[in-house]
Amino acid sequence: MGCVGSSQTNGDGSTKKIRKPKPWKHPQPITRSQLTQLRDEFWDTAPHYGGRNEIWDALRAAAEAELSLAQAIIDSAGVIVQNADLTVCYDERGAKYELPKYVLSEPTNLIRDSS
Repeated sequence: MGCVGSSQTNGDGSTKKIRKPKPWKHPQPITRSQLTQLRDEFWDTAPHYGGRNEIWDALRAAAEAELSLAQAIIDSAGVIVQNADLTVCYDERGAKYELPKYVLSEPTNLIRDSS
């Protein structure tokens, strides 16, 4: 359980609010299914690069949630947000977690899959 004034707060005592990443462009236009595959590959391999599985799980849940729910997930997991767009975070033990933008939002050049 976290304490009031834990390290996920700014110097003024306020919790760092998260936001979606700024619009970005993938090097080549990709389809939604290709984006989903990239995301799945990242989340499957990310825990092997260090950190705690429960933090990776919380980051994935936050990345896939609406902002208000994502904020609650991050706060309750004790994740320390370095960049407000969640691209760089830390856990309470100081382990670093880096998330690529493609797991946090869609690129501007996403090709809509034809149904």
